[in-house]
Amino acid sequence: MKKIIIAVACALVYGLFSMASLEAYAQDKELTLIYTGETHGALYPCNCPVEDDGGVSRRATLINQLRKKYPDSLVLDSGNFFGGGLLDQNTQNTQLDMQRSRINLAAMGLMQYDALAISDDEFNFGEDFLKENISKTKLNFVSANLKLKNIAPYIIKEISGLRVGIIGLTNYGVKQKAAGIKFIEPRTAVETAVKELKSKGASLIILLSNLGENEDLKIIENIPEISVVIDGHNRKGKELFAKTKSAVILRPSWQGRRLNKAVLNIKGNKIDRVNVEDIRVSDKVSADPGILSILPPCFSDNDCKKEGLVGACQNAGSVNAGCVFSKATRINLTVVNPRECSSCNPGEVIDFLKKQFPGLKVSYIYYPDKKAEKLVKDLKVSSLPLYLLGKEAARDKNFANFKVSLEQKGDFYMLKPQVSGIGYFLGRKLRKGQLDLFISLFDKDAFWVLNIIREFNPTLHLLAAIQGDKIDTRHGNAEAEEDLRAVCVQKYYPQGFWDYLACRAKNINSSWWEDCASGMDFKKIKSCSRGPEGQVLLKKNCSLGQELKIMFGPTYLLDNREIFSSRGALPKEELKKKIKK
Repeated sequence: MKKIIIAVACALVYGLFSMASLEAYAQDKELTLIYTGETHGALYPCNCPVEDDGGVSRRATLINQLRKKYPDSLVLDSGNFFGGGLLDQNTQNTQLDMQRSRINLAAMGLMQYDALAISDDEFNFGEDFLKENISKTKLNFVSANLKLKNIAPYIIKEISGLRVGIIGLTNYGVKQKAAGIKFIEPRTAVETAVKELKSKGASLIILLSNLGENEDLKIIENIPEISVVIDGHNRKGKELFAKTKSAVILRPSWQGRRLNKAVLNIKGNKIDRVNVEDIRVSDKVSADPGILSILPPCFSDNDCKKEGLVGACQNAGSVNAGCVFSKATRINLTVVNPRECSSCNPGEVIDFLKKQFPGLKVSYIYYPDKKAEKLVKDLKVSSLPLYLLGKEAARDKNFANFKVSLEQKGDFYMLKPQVSGIGYFLGRKLRKGQLDLFISLFDKDAFWVLNIIREFNPTLHLLAAIQGDKIDTRHGNAEAEEDLRAVCVQKYYPQGFWDYLACRAKNINSSWWEDCASGMDFKKIKSCSRGPEGQVLLKKNCSLGQELKIMFGPTYLLDNREIFSSRGALPKEELKKKIKK
């Protein structure tokens, strides 16, 4: 350490470093953000088909572990931590929802959150309920655009050698839930807060918002001093984070099913790098004893789970709550699975059904065996696997809630394909060795998918829905324009098509598409893509995806019958095995 100090001092004497460069060097820091949002009072693990993740007791354990590993860390929440309201999937009645909200807030207090933004859902039970309960904690509540006791516009935390300003923003829904509350226009409130924070020496500013990303983007475009935005709205289908010119946008996981962590590398008060991670709050994580001491065993029957038994919650939500278990009704499940489908794995769906009907007894028959063929013909189905519950399912207490996912077929209740998923299409002509790929060039892993799969010579289908002159894509006009150019390149320059796609997928947000069209006539591609020719080509390209109702990629159709998807790019060897099968 002494040698480093002497070396730097000598460098200053001989003019090798300026004071400015030394200051920037000295300010290289690492700050870890641990964050949640949109938890909606979810106290227990979710009742999910595959990953029953979440729960405040597991989350507390993970937060404690992360704090030890990353001592320079902040634990933050972007709002909507109270239960009740339209987005609360565990809602029962006002009294139980209020009690669940109290316990969730107490649990967050035990986890020692550094700051929590106030959202409209914190007013689900009225202003007085909010004031009463936040006054009982030592937590920091922030909202720059509300004027309420015990809620500050921002706080400042000294950490990792930085003065970090944390601002809260409340969305417009609060005006409907708390009539007469003083609500300041968000951008004005943030401008004022940022000015004050800068005057107090804040070197990094974090915005905890629940406005939604479109509104957040408008704010940070005009206020570049904001370095980080955490907003839990509209996470579904989006990546863990996004970058703008001046800020990083972080997206918490729904209901706290995963705990999010962002490690920020900071140079000269600017974020140089960011590493974001979704951490499963799984059953492998032990429950925190402190949280368990305040957590009732159950709030509803769904919280009472034992394999093969039916649970009932008594004295829900109270200190005397408890689960009582009884023998489950035996229900027969017949699974019809195709023999030749390497991707048809019914295990996840069966696990899901066992959670709904604990007394499930499973039997399999395989298509095209005679019994399976007869069932397929009698039930007039066009895809597999089939999941057929016996008529006795109607006697189970969970049947009424689950009935919307079932369709009565003869002597069975069939799980609807939109719930179970499709792995194999019946009645489609067998085309051995044919491979179709359905993909959006805007998918995170599109570049890697295209590079791995091109040697298998697939037919590529872009993901767009076309009705008349209207082109609908998940990423709006930018994706529609990109798709139109791609199909025109495919028509006029088929030899360069895959190279063009890979080049564009690698840097899809760049508007300089011409850089990927080396040796091509730009005017011809523009004329095609902007006219009726491009529309006709794209409609033909997307027709199979629309016929099969494929909405997300990458999705693969093998032999014109077997369909499967992947998270990101499939390893080349795995893809080879599927094609060989």
